[in-house]
Amino acid sequence: MKSEINPEPIDEQALARLGKKQVLKRRFGFVSIVGFAMAELITWETVLTLFYQPFDNGGPAGAIYGYIIASLSTLSVYTVISELASMAPIAGGQYYWVYMLAPQRWKKVSSYLIGWLTCMAWVATIATETIFLGTMIEGLIALNNPDFAQKRWQNTLLAWASVAGTFFINVVVPNTLPRFEIFILVLHLVGFVAITATLLAMSPKKSAAFVFRTSKNSGGWPTQGLSYCVGFIGNIATFAGADASVHMAEEVTNAAVVIPRAIITGMSLNSALGLSMMLTVLFCLGDVNVLNSATGFPFIQIFYNTTASYTGASIMTAVIMVLTGACSTGITTTASRMTWSFARDQGLPFSRFLKQVTKSTKVPFVSVLVVCGLSCLLTLIYVGSDTAFNDVISLVVTGFYSTYFLPSIFLLYHRLKGHVMPHGTLLDGLPDEVVSAEKQHTAPTKRPQSPVAESLPKRRPSSSPECDDPPQITRPMRLEISQAPLIWGPWKVPGILGTINNMYACAYMLFVLFWSVWPSETPVDYTTMNYSIVVTGGVLILSGLWYFLRARKEYDGPLIDDEIAEIMHLTPGAIPGAVSSV
Repeated sequence: MKSEINPEPIDEQALARLGKKQVLKRRFGFVSIVGFAMAELITWETVLTLFYQPFDNGGPAGAIYGYIIASLSTLSVYTVISELASMAPIAGGQYYWVYMLAPQRWKKVSSYLIGWLTCMAWVATIATETIFLGTMIEGLIALNNPDFAQKRWQNTLLAWASVAGTFFINVVVPNTLPRFEIFILVLHLVGFVAITATLLAMSPKKSAAFVFRTSKNSGGWPTQGLSYCVGFIGNIATFAGADASVHMAEEVTNAAVVIPRAIITGMSLNSALGLSMMLTVLFCLGDVNVLNSATGFPFIQIFYNTTASYTGASIMTAVIMVLTGACSTGITTTASRMTWSFARDQGLPFSRFLKQVTKSTKVPFVSVLVVCGLSCLLTLIYVGSDTAFNDVISLVVTGFYSTYFLPSIFLLYHRLKGHVMPHGTLLDGLPDEVVSAEKQHTAPTKRPQSPVAESLPKRRPSSSPECDDPPQITRPMRLEISQAPLIWGPWKVPGILGTINNMYACAYMLFVLFWSVWPSETPVDYTTMNYSIVVTGGVLILSGLWYFLRARKEYDGPLIDDEIAEIMHLTPGAIPGAVSSV
């Protein structure tokens, strides 16, 4: 009978190879992180709330075929993200990978810009999801009380209440998060079955010709093809943020394997559920005038038209609202981990405070507080103008895909050049692969050092000739990760298939970035203009200016923690490019 080995030391060893010590608590296993990944996407729920976007520009046929293309293409993108997560399972995600893969000259600045863009995109996502939930609550009130006049300030207050709930779960009861995510996973699946069964059983059905062959061009574009491409962005938004699991890597057991599997499993299951819901809602649409429902959400009106009951429609909508609230909880967790990780590497103002972790709960309390506070400030923009707020939330698609594209194209370059060594390659006499439970009970054999280790400067002898220990570091050290050899993680797409997938993912992301800045209709004025490029470009320009004015003196890329340096017997002279500071 095999004894069960605690995997935490193995995870800590893997994290140490990335220069970081274990600080957060590894609360999540495979099932709970799959629940987390699926709750972040809430794909079938988002299909219900956003299907009118591809419907207006493309019609039912455009919505269906666009969804299929978007789901398969996004799976390709997240397959590349999964490979990167397996190579370096760390909470920083994109900015760490960019530093790891970029040319030496551009490592720091490109990593810095991607770190800022990722942080801001996640904060904008919290604001988006909570405003979305507040709008949904008001829509349900409007259904039950037609005289109710929706006010944007009321929506913002509801969003703040949602943020307060996510803050409570993340800070006060963080140990309940894994169980909470499993519960949400069950509700996600049960809710899907209940709602689709109700719609299919009780609503009149549209014809197959209407669903599969009807096109629409409500945006007034010159050609139907152009209308399809503009409406395609609605389907893309359905899958935004599936990298959330990546930023939980330091809280997941056996992260190098579990994170990629969770991303692919969550994406695949959600894609199937989303397609089923898209077909269901289009067949059960009824009168297309539901798109102009006073509730603000066509799906709420569809629920009422189907059940002819305010109670029934309210219960069905409440399921969507609960799942949306759970999504905002997970988004807050993700945003805080990304912020904490970037601050840990001195990438943000007030990093000294943002990187602090509460000893009792192992949660980055200050980072959670800051991302919640910033999202609440962003929702204030909605009070003044929903158009201006939409400009802010444009970071959700354009910002995310920009942070996916850069590490993916760098990975493709190294892939084509053959720079990435096989998983299990020896470095400094240590295997990169995780040692199995059986091997841990065998006596270790001496392995020859790799050429990389032999090329490093030898340690200086201590003052005592009888002492073999290295000299102790007596002042605070800031050690930058070196230009280490690239090694595949335990999860990857093999051979030419991986290269083809990587190429397609990069081409698709360029397509998404191009169309994500297009307005939804013509003629274009200040109310219909898409300001995605302005907002995303603004974040990059402002963070770039700050980098050259000050941050380049403070940000040295991902750093090796002092404790890890001491364990590895490293000094600044042993790490190419390392710097020290008092």
